Amino acid sequence: MDSDIKTRITPLEDVKPDKSDKGEDCLVVIYTSDARQFGKRHVLANEGFSLGRGGENTFVLENDSVSRRHCRIERKNRAWVVMDLDSTNGTYVNDEQVKEYQLRRGDQVKVGDTILKFLSGSDVEAQYHETIYKMTIIDGLTGANNKRFLLESLEREIPRARRHQRPLSLGMFDIDHFKTVNDSFGHLAGDYVLKELATLVRTRLRPDDVLARYGGEEFCIALPETPREGAVVIAEQIRTLIERHRFVFESESIPVTVSIGVAQLEDRWDVLAFLKCADEKLYEAKRGGRNKVCF
Repeated sequence: MDSDIKTRITPLEDVKPDKSDKGEDCLVVIYTSDARQFGKRHVLANEGFSLGRGGENTFVLENDSVSRRHCRIERKNRAWVVMDLDSTNGTYVNDEQVKEYQLRRGDQVKVGDTILKFLSGSDVEAQYHETIYKMTIIDGLTGANNKRFLLESLEREIPRARRHQRPLSLGMFDIDHFKTVNDSFGHLAGDYVLKELATLVRTRLRPDDVLARYGGEEFCIALPETPREGAVVIAEQIRTLIERHRFVFESESIPVTVSIGVAQLEDRWDVLAFLKCADEKLYEAKRGGRNKVCF
């Protein structure tokens, strides 16, 4: 794998809310490279809330893509407003760069490689628990399912496929030379590519198909009731779709291709054997020159 990014699994007991701040407007960390911050809730107080690399900030983000004084959230006319403090890499809300923006329930604020979700209203506690639940099955950056959800889905789909004697296929793919993307364009551009790619792939999938981020730049697609031949067609369509798509971040065009391995479930395979076969075909595609499908 070209990236050293690891999938983080956070036990629910590690992210339980503090009963003392029940019902108060807050920000919840739903994606970050700092595992210590993952799932934490930050209550917004009247004196405001600042984010940045400097130690004087309310929330210190130790990341090179974050400015010393990056942004601030203040109370204005009974609403919370996020203000960028002329940061080098900008402050984003729902993937749009902002200078000043009034937060609404569910908005996602991105500072460097950290994403925080804004929760507000009388049912903030229920929102919090819903957000934490989604963090156990959804990747916070890409919006795809995570590895845990994929494994649980395959545990259900494999017995079902055998019981009804229907085919089940699996595609595993990752981004070719993703480290080069990060090194050449920066990690924020890498994050953009991952999210844009996941959105693009979803446009080709059917309602019952499962897209999951397996780890780093590696993804899996579970394809129920699909024989290997049909899965190869879908994989080739996805490969072509990505190759032809224009990935543009801050006016820079980023070339992106993927290598894909495809496997169809065979007798006596469990989940790990199924994944292992798709993974072997993925690396066969990479050894064969990349930007191709192997099955």
